[in-house]
Amino acid sequence: MNETELVKKAIAGDVESFSELIVSRRERLYRIAYTYVRNKEDALEIVQETVYRAMISVQTVREPKYFNTWLTKIAVNNALDYIRKAKKTVYIDNDYEAGYVPERTEEHIDLHKALDTLDEKAKTIIVLRYFEDLSLNDISDIVGSPLSTVKSIIYRSLAKLNIELKDGDDDE
Repeated sequence: MNETELVKKAIAGDVESFSELIVSRRERLYRIAYTYVRNKEDALEIVQETVYRAMISVQTVREPKYFNTWLTKIAVNNALDYIRKAKKTVYIDNDYEAGYVPERTEEHIDLHKALDTLDEKAKTIIVLRYFEDLSLNDISDIVGSPLSTVKSIIYRSLAKLNIELKDGDDDE
């Protein structure tokens, strides 16, 4: 069964289809949550809340093609809500996730410190673009801002982070 059919069934109330969709996206949801809280337990709690909120409101998805955008928006909002409610100081813990750690720990720490200097919206946009590799249009939908605003925030944020991006190969 293709993804569009699964989404349609989930919207219609099929729990198995919804579960299958969530299972295929659980790592992505976890990465998004972990990027914000950098703590395994907190990230898992955010994912759990995201799945719950998605499950109770899946019938509100109007177009199956926007399911991923809708789910990502829920995950981002839950992560931001969690941080606000918990008023947590976010610490880098030693439990780094596979496929998520730069080659050197110092780079990982520096990257997260730099991200923490951005406001919530800019951080969300940078995370979605460069950690989750979402298109600018999808990011625009998720954050509820015009495409031109998203582009401006990316350019300003990259300048602030002083990151040089290379096109093509990562040859060094």
